[in-house]
Amino acid sequence: MQEQITAPSSIGQKLQPYVSFIGPMAMIVAILLFMAVVEPARYFRVSNLNQILLDAALYMPMAMAMTFVITQRGIDLSIGSVAALSAIVMAFLIKQYAFPVPVAALIALGLGALMGLINGLVITRLKVPDLIGTLAMDLVYRGIALVLAKGLVLARFPELLTEIGRGQSFMFLPTPVVIGLITMLLGYFLLTSTHFGRYTIAIGSNPEASDMTGIAVDRHRVYAYVLMGTMAALAGILLTGKLNAIQATSAPYFNLHVIAAVVVGGTSLFGGRASIVGSLAGVLLLSMMINALVTLRIEFFWQSVASGVVIIFSVALYTWLQKKDRDGVAGMASLFKYPKKSKTFRLFAIIVASLFLLTIVGILFSGDIKPSG
Repeated sequence: MQEQITAPSSIGQKLQPYVSFIGPMAMIVAILLFMAVVEPARYFRVSNLNQILLDAALYMPMAMAMTFVITQRGIDLSIGSVAALSAIVMAFLIKQYAFPVPVAALIALGLGALMGLINGLVITRLKVPDLIGTLAMDLVYRGIALVLAKGLVLARFPELLTEIGRGQSFMFLPTPVVIGLITMLLGYFLLTSTHFGRYTIAIGSNPEASDMTGIAVDRHRVYAYVLMGTMAALAGILLTGKLNAIQATSAPYFNLHVIAAVVVGGTSLFGGRASIVGSLAGVLLLSMMINALVTLRIEFFWQSVASGVVIIFSVALYTWLQKKDRDGVAGMASLFKYPKKSKTFRLFAIIVASLFLLTIVGILFSGDIKPSG
């Protein structure tokens, strides 16, 4: 007697496969609606929408590769330095040694792959945790870039490089957007149609079981870091073409932005769950959010605050949607139900209330502001 397969009974179960895409898309719609009310003329100009796409394109290749790294329970904090060092080497080859742009760009991509390979070997052979290993290599690569550049800003490159970074391939799509979308399509193919993608999911779900089934876990983890290094180098090339300049201190926040986009897109930090489409949506969301803050004339430093808040709420949302605690109550709702967890919530509320009251007291008893100096 065959078992009868029942369809998902609730709306939540039916939407479960699409959560990674629905979450960021809902926030994108919210931003569009908000800006349509507050600043429609400035935000929805063609030039501004084109700028959003250009900003997003810079992160698309790295978000694709970071999806594989994070899905395998890894992390890469060195991608900003990899991008900067690769771009610095390419710039020197073009400016000082008259290398053709295609040749110099291929060397930069190869250098990025080499740095990714070094990261992978540090993690798998020396058994250094991903977080510490890539953070240490970030210092190494950034230091080498600083030594090579010696404080110089390399600028004014051949037209071919600027075309790659900000040119128009078609009537409505800039060249870097086309490049970024191609890398996303490549990542989608790798994830859904190759052994590498299937092994990535398996390794992230259970590394020990994957190793017992014959999957070369360490080797595939190295492959993911090589891909990450190559895509970081590609981002460095795009950045150089976009700005028509590069320096050793460029791309300091690449890692945070890319990790945020991937996590917002639904890829689990605990491994085993990935979404290339979600990562693309996450990249677009963060670019639109930052552009909205700029359009609203919000200070630059608040952009970091907003990015951090989005990351926290996104991770909390996915945890709440996809996991139940042992008593059957979902995520954050359990804070209000169980005594032990409600104590934690009350402590949090007391601390926040205390800070608020202290701020009010400080304002009430503050004197006139005296000019400094």
